[in-house]
Amino acid sequence: MVLRRGQPFSVRQLAVPVLSSTCGFDLPLEVEFKVNYLIQNGHVSPAGLTREFFGLLSENTPAWCLSALSNLERCEKTCLNPASQIRNYMRTSNRRRERYLGAVAADESQIYVKRLLVTPLKVYFLGPELEESNRVTRHFSHKLDNFLRVTFVDEDFDSLNSYVLSSSRGRTKTEVYYRLLAILRLGIKLCGKDFQFLAFSASQLRENSLWMFADDDEVTGEYIRQWMGDFLSIRNVAKCAARMGQSFSTSTRTLDVPRGEVRQLSDVETFTMDGHKYCFSDGIGTISREFATRVARRCRASTVPSAFQIRYGGYKGVVAVDPASCFKLSLRPSMSKFPSEQTTLDVLEKTRYIPSYLNREIISLLSTLEVPDGVFERMQAHQVELLDRMLLDSAATYDVLRVLYAGECHKLLVSMVLAGFSPVTEPYMRSLLQAFRAAQLLSLEKKSRIFVPKGRLLMGCLDEQRVLRYGQCFVQVSPLQVTARNQAFVVTGSVVVAKNPCLHPGDVLVLEAVDVPELHHMVDCIVFPQQGPRPHPNECSGSDLDGDQYFVSWDSALIPPKRHPPMNYEAPPAVELDHSVRLEEIQEFFVNWITSDSLGVIAHAHLALSDWSDLQARDPKCMELARLYSVAVDFPKTGVPAVMPPELRPEQYPDFMEKRNKRTYISTRVIGKLYRSIRESHRDTNTSPLVSERSFDQQYDRALVVQGYQSHLEEAKFFKECYDSKLTSILNHYKVSEAEIMSGSVRSLARYSRRRQGDAMARVVLAAKALVKEARGWFDDGGEITENEACAKAFAWYHVTYHPEARKKSDLLSFPWVVSDKLVAIKKRNSARS
Repeated sequence: MVLRRGQPFSVRQLAVPVLSSTCGFDLPLEVEFKVNYLIQNGHVSPAGLTREFFGLLSENTPAWCLSALSNLERCEKTCLNPASQIRNYMRTSNRRRERYLGAVAADESQIYVKRLLVTPLKVYFLGPELEESNRVTRHFSHKLDNFLRVTFVDEDFDSLNSYVLSSSRGRTKTEVYYRLLAILRLGIKLCGKDFQFLAFSASQLRENSLWMFADDDEVTGEYIRQWMGDFLSIRNVAKCAARMGQSFSTSTRTLDVPRGEVRQLSDVETFTMDGHKYCFSDGIGTISREFATRVARRCRASTVPSAFQIRYGGYKGVVAVDPASCFKLSLRPSMSKFPSEQTTLDVLEKTRYIPSYLNREIISLLSTLEVPDGVFERMQAHQVELLDRMLLDSAATYDVLRVLYAGECHKLLVSMVLAGFSPVTEPYMRSLLQAFRAAQLLSLEKKSRIFVPKGRLLMGCLDEQRVLRYGQCFVQVSPLQVTARNQAFVVTGSVVVAKNPCLHPGDVLVLEAVDVPELHHMVDCIVFPQQGPRPHPNECSGSDLDGDQYFVSWDSALIPPKRHPPMNYEAPPAVELDHSVRLEEIQEFFVNWITSDSLGVIAHAHLALSDWSDLQARDPKCMELARLYSVAVDFPKTGVPAVMPPELRPEQYPDFMEKRNKRTYISTRVIGKLYRSIRESHRDTNTSPLVSERSFDQQYDRALVVQGYQSHLEEAKFFKECYDSKLTSILNHYKVSEAEIMSGSVRSLARYSRRRQGDAMARVVLAAKALVKEARGWFDDGGEITENEACAKAFAWYHVTYHPEARKKSDLLSFPWVVSDKLVAIKKRNSARS
């Protein structure tokens, strides 16, 4: 679209209304994309896109342009004369600062991704946003400008409902359905490039998202798909799409493993009396201890994990450490999904400390199995008490942090408390704690997300030693804070095991955790036996060992008095074609997925009916919903949709589901009690009345003063300005606060549906980490200096942030905590002297 003065500007078109003319100036793609972003989001008036504006951009570097355009993003009102703003920016900026301008620096495992949100009527530009790379984007990193992430959302940025694409009976397709299909088949023309459908991963499919690629003379989308592997023998559309998506899973590149150093293991299988086959080793192999150590180094892990979730060629699954193996990798047939020439080992996840939380699904099932309501009420009350106490003083904060995991900022908060900082006097520390507290209280209200101290979220592994019997498991976990006296410990006795999502009462298992010396090398995972009538992972929501994580608790209060037989999770037969899958069929499958996606509808119906029924989750309707949910979960692999009959739809909903436009009732069951308790006692979760505000002068910690800091002030002011500029761009982009992004406790993200919140929050945390890492590089980049000089430099960073005069200009406080180790050391040293 060519924009001329006086010409009408409309976004209500079938095609995408984007800038296609830059008045004859050739701008880099990222700059033109940013201009489109500013137009679409109302930061800049289209009438202001004059020849002068484009001329100014063409005269400067891309980094300078992006910084200048980000400055426009901070304007409170729509900028009518962007050229004037650009000229002002040219006068006030300096050349030295150019090196530190632009987006946060990405390391070798990260990339900037341009995103497009497509609604039924409009298109919104997002990003570029920092995210972890995948196998494809790493290999074709020289073509990153040709990649585009496209996500289909409703006009309110929530997930598209199926009825928007088709009638309630699915017989009539709407214009929106054909709009989406046309975009997939015809592509999108942006900034002089023609982006065409490439592929999507399983998680991206759940988010209604996919990758597009703009072909050029060197690389095409078809070439990329051929490079990934051979998919011609796969005759099921859903399975073919899933196999292509394996290469797009977020991962870390580690080491190359020649085929000759890979051993083939047999799968461990059993057959039932009726001829049904179960695979105990579904998705898991082994890795030698020596090679695991090398892989851990590439993953920057502080200790060697016991297992890794991996991609290797066409293989996917988990490899667990085998101390006796001399082969780098030992893989099984169940892990092989398609032929591929790739020999690089990519790691998606590794065993580590992950806290465990209850949620509404697990609580509903445990309540069905007669765990008393009081158990959950006491656990929630205890968590709320901890959250309220943590802001009282440093002693209370430390007591809470020994029990409750505070997310991304946990280590920082612990080190600050031990050094003598207090949430009463230290504003940044208090803001992190308040953000964490607010997010926790909101999760309690909306999700009944109750912290389980005697529990973990553990990756599932196989007993390769064959020492465990059916009904047993091995669980060894690391503590929240690892010290010389506080090492990993083995859990013994009854444990409750579940895997989310779980809707059937048989999804909750009670196993006997035993101490087996042969498995002591396995930490932060749950080891299942390879013998018995059926694999325990399969009994838990029909899961396997290809990376699934299990809720495990050894809290005796959560062990249910009753048991229920597990459900049969045999997937319906997949539809096989008489030809190799065509790209057009995958594109149609993607749109049909949105049309048939019923996971949320089924889960909500199950939650409502189990709350209303006297039988709870044992109600026949709930049991049928659990079966349908299993079919819906398998849809991306089988292509068989779950059809929910009208009689399974609830007529009314419990109050805790907050269905404003539906008939509701006051729930008398435990989730309703938990919901109202937290809602009535903590309506304001943003701040706490326990902490009084102190003046800027009182918050300035003179116990941190280091002699000689004055000589570092000018440099500190310069870096503070650069840091705040980058941080402000991130905060404006995601519409979050400094405390939220630095603590990782983001309550909610604008423009991201509930289903896409987790993925977006991961990008927020990644952006914060990348900024901190880059700024730390500025601090360390000054050459060799003594420890005293480093401390003086660190205090200078503190001074330009916390001095009362600086506080009047900016309320951003995270800058000096980039060098928190120095500030903590200063605090300890000066406190000892005094």
